[in-house]
Amino acid sequence: MSDDHVYLSLAETSPEGEARWAYGTGFTDPLHGVDTSLPAGVDGADLGAYCLMLGDDALVLAQRLTEWCTRAPELEDEVALANTGLDLLGQARLLLARAGQADGSGRSEDDLAFLRDEHEFRNVRLVELPNGDFAHSTARLLLFSCARLALFRRLASSADPVLAAVAAKGAKELAYHREYAAAWTVRLGDGTELSRERMRRGLEQVVPYLDELLTPHPVELRLAASGAAVDPSVLRAEVGEALAEVCAAAGLDVPQVPPLAAVGGRAGRDGVHTEAMGRLLAEMQCVARAHPGAVW
Repeated sequence: MSDDHVYLSLAETSPEGEARWAYGTGFTDPLHGVDTSLPAGVDGADLGAYCLMLGDDALVLAQRLTEWCTRAPELEDEVALANTGLDLLGQARLLLARAGQADGSGRSEDDLAFLRDEHEFRNVRLVELPNGDFAHSTARLLLFSCARLALFRRLASSADPVLAAVAAKGAKELAYHREYAAAWTVRLGDGTELSRERMRRGLEQVVPYLDELLTPHPVELRLAASGAAVDPSVLRAEVGEALAEVCAAAGLDVPQVPPLAAVGGRAGRDGVHTEAMGRLLAEMQCVARAHPGAVW
């Protein structure tokens, strides 16, 4: 890159004609080089809150995926899951940096990742659930990537240029995430009696949390009206079709998605999480909190 900042890489093109995309580390100002002024008619507090939602989803699932290092079924899957986690971590960095800029707080991505308490996180509960067995994690990744890919494809037209850029690039990664999760769903569902039962049970365990990704929050509705966000309820048909296709190939029944109210309302987006969230944050934040202000 001609400039060692992540946002400038959005516009840089390789000799092969492919737009470059490097998340990396060591960027002192992730918003450098991009016009980050708020689009007309977009409320900064709402945009910041929305970026927190999307950024927290990615950050927390990235943390869960790293827990598979040294534990995946095969070395190839260790690499695949690690790369998926890094993709999501990169998305989280950009979204959290945008959140701190949009809401006027000036908080950095590290401030938001490491110095918030549990009730301040806005991720859906799906991403914070313990990994369970490999089928459980596969089912969770399938549901999440189906919903997020459908969302990012639409967000690529966001009125906010930063969200649009993050979504356009992130959609390419999410297409691979969905493909990977779908392939393993089919492999397990169409495998042995044991693998089929585990895959069925994995879907059964995580599908109650899917509706939280598809039920609009007031922030999302306000921003959707201004063209900056997407009402997630419009994703239902696409997500349902994708799940039906994968389940058909795996020989599994399509799981029924219960309404959000049946599993405790819109808890995650409002800062109320499962018991697993506190333990996840304790591990993720321990170094930063033990050495406040440290640089690494």
